[in-house]
Amino acid sequence: MQAIDMQAIDMRMRDGVATTRDEAAASVLLRDMGRVRDLAGLPQSVARLGALEVRFATTRREIRAAQRLRWHVFFEEGGARADPLARLRRRDVCPFDRVCDHLIVVDHEARDRAGAQAPQVVGCYRLLRGDVAAAHGGFYSAQEFDLAPLLARHAGARFLELGRSCVAKDYRGKRVLELLWRGLWAYARHHRIDVMIGCASLPGAESARHAEALAFLRAQAGAPQDWLAHALPHRRAQLNEAAPLARDAARRALASLPPLVKGYLRVGAWFSAEAVVDHAFGVTDVLVIMPVANIGARYIEHFGARADLAA
Repeated sequence: MQAIDMQAIDMRMRDGVATTRDEAAASVLLRDMGRVRDLAGLPQSVARLGALEVRFATTRREIRAAQRLRWHVFFEEGGARADPLARLRRRDVCPFDRVCDHLIVVDHEARDRAGAQAPQVVGCYRLLRGDVAAAHGGFYSAQEFDLAPLLARHAGARFLELGRSCVAKDYRGKRVLELLWRGLWAYARHHRIDVMIGCASLPGAESARHAEALAFLRAQAGAPQDWLAHALPHRRAQLNEAAPLARDAARRALASLPPLVKGYLRVGAWFSAEAVVDHAFGVTDVLVIMPVANIGARYIEHFGARADLAA
């Protein structure tokens, strides 16, 4: 795999968000992406559900469409802070995009403002394998959590980082999540992934408001000692040690979790005991650790199906 000249990119960090110097630098992120992609042997299209298709992005246009979706969800809806260039560009451009693979869900029956049919990216994931991360500066989540001890303890395992996941507002239901999970499993199986990791976000940068949810995750699915990764000291949220949740509080905490976090919980993921407040994105992050061996057989069988789904 050809090395990437990351010096061509302004890697300034502003409150934890990487920004680019100008539009020319931003274009570097998308240039020659094929050099760092490894989709050989994977079908470009993984599955369809009616007009919705999950596929791997292979062109600059598809990557830009995913970045525009991320902008809408993270910045316009979520209130993440953007610099003037990002507001002008109206795309969530990150230096990690260039070394990642991108999974997208496309609605082939979407319409533009004039009413003409115009396929639209309505869901996405960013995928970063451990070998690629090691060659290009590490995992994105290492900006929030100390991953080095975790990776060292499981040096023989193949890691995959999941990131920048989002779904368009009008598509937040079971169908798009189902397709994204099918794409994830196809990719993980192809690359013989042993462990998936990544930051999962709870909306809101006031960690105190998530006390019940965080206590619930620690109690129900806290990572065992061998799989712990601590938040970086300067990023760690100050959390009070909560007493065990009463049944009604536990139900309330579960109901408050975002659908994606519930999905991780359902398939057997573990969560970090510590959290990080990301003020730039206005969220509270926990680290998800999901060994493939933890995923139940029924989920593997379900997401491993290759045939198109019925509408």
